[in-house]
Amino acid sequence: MIELAGGGAERTIYASRLYRLAQPRAATTVAPQPASVERCELCSVAVPAEHRHLIDTQNRRLVCSCRACSVLFDNAPGVKLHYKLIPPDVFDLPGFELNELFWANLAIPVDLAFFFFDTVAARVAALYPGPMGAAESQLPLTAWDDLVQANPPLRALEPDVQALLVNRTRGAHEQWLVPIDVCYSLVGLIRLHWKGLAGGEEVWTALDEFFGELRRRASTLSTGVVS
Repeated sequence: MIELAGGGAERTIYASRLYRLAQPRAATTVAPQPASVERCELCSVAVPAEHRHLIDTQNRRLVCSCRACSVLFDNAPGVKLHYKLIPPDVFDLPGFELNELFWANLAIPVDLAFFFFDTVAARVAALYPGPMGAAESQLPLTAWDDLVQANPPLRALEPDVQALLVNRTRGAHEQWLVPIDVCYSLVGLIRLHWKGLAGGEEVWTALDEFFGELRRRASTLSTGVVS
């Protein structure tokens, strides 16, 4: 956000009153201030635009982190932390098995969703973005275990910080392993661009750009990999 502040002192002429009144008054200018600086939410030091995030596991809140603070959270297996460092990597999953029956059994009412293991709730959470934010499916994920069995990379899904992102919109069949902050960025993008009942072309253009960027970032993770 750009803040505007007043400024520009008027030039003063110390001469006769008539001479002073004859001088043009300098225009008062409003100078733009630099954009608000983002700060680490743990130590308050300024952070660059590209910085790491932590996830507050108690309320699923993203926390901006400087490099020094981020190294304090290594997400060691079996260690319960209030904050966890979100990994940066994006992986696509060629050959991922997710047929219509699997998808129907997951009981997601739309064609875009993400799944992650919530350690606080001790279960897999299924969320889908919409114009009002992210809605959580309250239906039982009866097919999740079968999906993991059919797709071994899901066994390596890091709890709280990594998600399976599924895009089946407009005939797409894409699955990704992504940092959880990518999913919440997607939620914000849809809220920002959604118009009317069906979303409008603006939101679809934004989604095309979003998934295009994911494809550029992604490394390939073979579905045969078992962690």
